[in-house]
Amino acid sequence: MTNSLTKSNKRRLSISLYLNYLVHGIGLIILTQNMQALGKFWNVPIATVSYVISGVGIGRLLAYFLFGYLSDKFGRRRLVYIGIFSYMAFFIGIPFTQSISIAYLFAILAGVANSALDSGTYPTFVEMGGNSSASNVFIKAFASLGEFILPLLIATLEARALWYGWSFMLAVLLLIVNLFLLQGIKFPAKNQDLTSSADDRGQATRGKRLLATISLAVYGYTTMALMILFTQWITLFAKQELGYSSLMAHALLSLYSIGSISGVLVIFVLLKVRIAETRILVIMNVLSLIAVLTISNSSVLWVSSIAAFVFGFSAAGGVLQVALNLLLKMFPRHKGVITGTYFTFGSIATFTVPIVTGWLSKIDLHAVMNFDVLIGLAGTGLVIITAAALGSGKVMNAITSALHIGISTTDGK
Repeated sequence: MTNSLTKSNKRRLSISLYLNYLVHGIGLIILTQNMQALGKFWNVPIATVSYVISGVGIGRLLAYFLFGYLSDKFGRRRLVYIGIFSYMAFFIGIPFTQSISIAYLFAILAGVANSALDSGTYPTFVEMGGNSSASNVFIKAFASLGEFILPLLIATLEARALWYGWSFMLAVLLLIVNLFLLQGIKFPAKNQDLTSSADDRGQATRGKRLLATISLAVYGYTTMALMILFTQWITLFAKQELGYSSLMAHALLSLYSIGSISGVLVIFVLLKVRIAETRILVIMNVLSLIAVLTISNSSVLWVSSIAAFVFGFSAAGGVLQVALNLLLKMFPRHKGVITGTYFTFGSIATFTVPIVTGWLSKIDLHAVMNFDVLIGLAGTGLVIITAAALGSGKVMNAITSALHIGISTTDGK
């Protein structure tokens, strides 16, 4: 029972779960950050290393739904342990194997680890009680911290001509520490409903709840696609279409990252003070739509810079986690399956977006960014439908507020 968990137990469990996501943040970019070193080690071109990296996406797609089911059936602890040991195998295996086929299997294992951690962690925070929305959003902050630390470590290793594999060993060390932290920690009982109603969901009819569920599931695709497309193409778009220097084009991505971290902190505070999740989703998606529309149509550097920050703040600041938490509250007895289904849609985005944008780039890069605008429009429509279906009476107020903030921001006021 969750009520038997002491404050000390909850604190230790939270720290351990967050530490996993610091490692996960490292795992997300460690292959791309070591592409040249791995290419030399494997004696293959960069394109082959990129092929190995694609295995991560395959692992996620294959595992999410299965692990969601297993999480509901056997509990969260086992999934967290599967995630830890899968990541350990990945971090140890990659820098020591010279076989591309085996390396590809290790990359798939990294995707499996990601799926296991998500399926075990997000439901756990809901079942621990308290403000689970804020706790789940804070996961994003720890992943971002891992993504921030790793490039600095790799740059240090390169500057001192040290073995690139030490970056992998750091992650292994953190996971070993975490295994000790987990000893003796109790997990809350699975599939409890300790949360309050998700934005008056009890007032919604069965048909409206179904509509909200479908909208949020598809939103799992659009929110991931929106971020993937932007991060992959903004630098090239800024250089070739907007005429910015290479330095400034890269700076736009840095501003996006700073905005993302800022967004996590702001959303965390908003959820702590009990601002409705649907209201946050509507405001943030309207802001991200305005921002990406501005970026795709403005060649004024300071306007693009503000828009890039706002886009990171609103599109990558934790809205993915907010939407998931809303779903988890709606289906308290199927949290694992819901988590797996939601992230499966996001995994599909990792495959389809590069294919579609690769085709669009043959036309021009403006077509690529306009596709991001279209995705943003779809995502905004989905969260508005969700808010309306769940009976939020403040949907139009949220849209009006977001429009006012977005216009004021992009005007530099």
